Amino acid sequence: MSNGLLENKVALVCGVGPDLGRSLALRSAHAGADVVLAARDENRLRAVAEEIEGTGRKSLVVPTDITDEESLTNLLDQTLGTFGRVDAFLNSAFIPRPQERLLDTDLSADGRWHQVNVLAPVRLVQKLAPALIESKGSVVLINSMVIRNRLPHFGTYRMDKAALLAAARSLSVELGPHGVRVNSVAPGYIWAGKVQALFGRIARKRGVDAQQVYDEAAAGTDLRRLPTAEEIADAAVFLASDMASGITGECIDVNCGATHH
Repeated sequence: MSNGLLENKVALVCGVGPDLGRSLALRSAHAGADVVLAARDENRLRAVAEEIEGTGRKSLVVPTDITDEESLTNLLDQTLGTFGRVDAFLNSAFIPRPQERLLDTDLSADGRWHQVNVLAPVRLVQKLAPALIESKGSVVLINSMVIRNRLPHFGTYRMDKAALLAAARSLSVELGPHGVRVNSVAPGYIWAGKVQALFGRIARKRGVDAQQVYDEAAAGTDLRRLPTAEEIADAAVFLASDMASGITGECIDVNCGATHH
C-alpha cells in the first residue's frame, strides 16, 4: 500500500545497487512513484524493476554510465520520452576510495573516483534542471557520515563527499528561485549486505562472533544499532516529497545517533 508521499510522481534513481540504491527505488515506488532505474548493471536493474512492478507502479530500466555524456543524454531522453516528466532525482551512485592516508594518496590517479562521486551527479542535475523546474521537483544526493566524523584513512572519500555537499548547497541556491529543492542524506554504516559481509570478514579475522563486531560498531550510536537501507531511503523519500516542501540546502544525518549535527 502506498504511503502517498510521491503519489503519481516520477522518481529517477541513479546508482541502483544491491543495498541502498535498491531501497531508494522500492521505497519511492511504495510512496506512489513510477521509477526510472539507472546503473550500469542491467540484470540488477531488471530484478529491481520486477519488484517495483509488484507494487503496482511502473518502472523504466535504463542501463547508464553516469560518467559518459551520451549515456546521460540517453537516460534523460528515455525518461522524458516514457513519462514526460521528472519530479524527483535521487542519487546514490558512488565508488569507494582506497582507505589510505591523504598524505600518501596519488592524486594524479584521482580521475574516475572524482567523476563518479562528485562531477557526474552534478552533471546529471544540470541536464535534469529544465524538467525539474517544470515540475517544481526535488533532488536528493546521498552523502556520507565521513563529512562529520574523524575516522582516519578516509581523506580522499571525505574530500569527495564534502565537495558533493557543497555542490548540493550551491544547486539549492541556484534552483531554489525556480521552486526546485536540493537536499542531502548522510548515512553512516548501512546495515545491509555489504556491511554485513564486511563485519563477517572482520569477525573471522579476529576470531570472534559477527554479533560482537556489530555490537562494537553500534555502541557508538545513541540508539545502539545501525540504520537499515530502508530507513535511509525513507529519509530520502521524505525529502523528495511535498512533506518537505520548506526544506532545501540541508543535509539530514541518518546514523542512529553516531554523530550529531
